[in-house]
Amino acid sequence: MTDITALPLSRVADEIGPRRPGAIYQNVDGCFEVLVLVTDPAEAARLLHRAGARWAVVVRDTLRPDGQPFAVGSVWTDSDYLVHPTTMAYGAAA
Repeated sequence: MTDITALPLSRVADEIGPRRPGAIYQNVDGCFEVLVLVTDPAEAARLLHRAGARWAVVVRDTLRPDGQPFAVGSVWTDSDYLVHPTTMAYGAAA
């Protein structure tokens, strides 16, 4: 079993992809504005209710006028599409 808390920072950045606060991305589930990037494993685990979480992204679905913020921990894949990037770098979001 791999200890995910020991994953290299570059792998974490690959999993998060371009999702930084202010970015907007789309996939089959909706179109989401990134509100917060959480890289503290303890806080990510609390938000996702998953003991092994290393990071979380708090998003809001922009296609729903009543969309409430929620946390996701899914990795960035080829089915995700960046609609609007942000200029915030990974280190600044941590």
